[in-house]
Amino acid sequence: MGLRINHVSVNATDLRESVAFYVELFGAEPLTTPNFGLPVQWLALGRTQLHLFERELHPTSHHHFGITVDDLEPVYRAAQARGAFDDQAFSNHLVELPGDVVQLYLRDPAGNLLEVDAAGVDRLPEDLRAELKQLWDFHPHTDEQLSARLFVPE
Repeated sequence: MGLRINHVSVNATDLRESVAFYVELFGAEPLTTPNFGLPVQWLALGRTQLHLFERELHPTSHHHFGITVDDLEPVYRAAQARGAFDDQAFSNHLVELPGDVVQLYLRDPAGNLLEVDAAGVDRLPEDLRAELKQLWDFHPHTDEQLSARLFVPE
């Protein structure tokens, strides 16, 4: 079977609103969910599950999870319409990492930080590229740090 993370669990202050967010932006599929004695909804994101539980909790500034997408633009446009961009945690909502990876930082309806990852700066439309900042523009990088790669080879 191999080693992998099978789910991530985050709070939702309004479960219905958070479920709609993940369905709209990522095509998450609601799954049958056991009764935990509190409002909970499991969602499928590819082979990984996202578990949302309804509680009045406040997320930390940098604690986050990442979702990889093949095409960043539709997620960007849906997040833009919702006003979901986060420019605080990592200085800009659209950041290029070494290795030609683009990261989009968002906050879900409960304030949880998400990192949406996609390969290829050149795949972005011009208006998105105009908003993109390189990580090394904010923080100096050594040659070794510039060789870092987000994705683990299979």
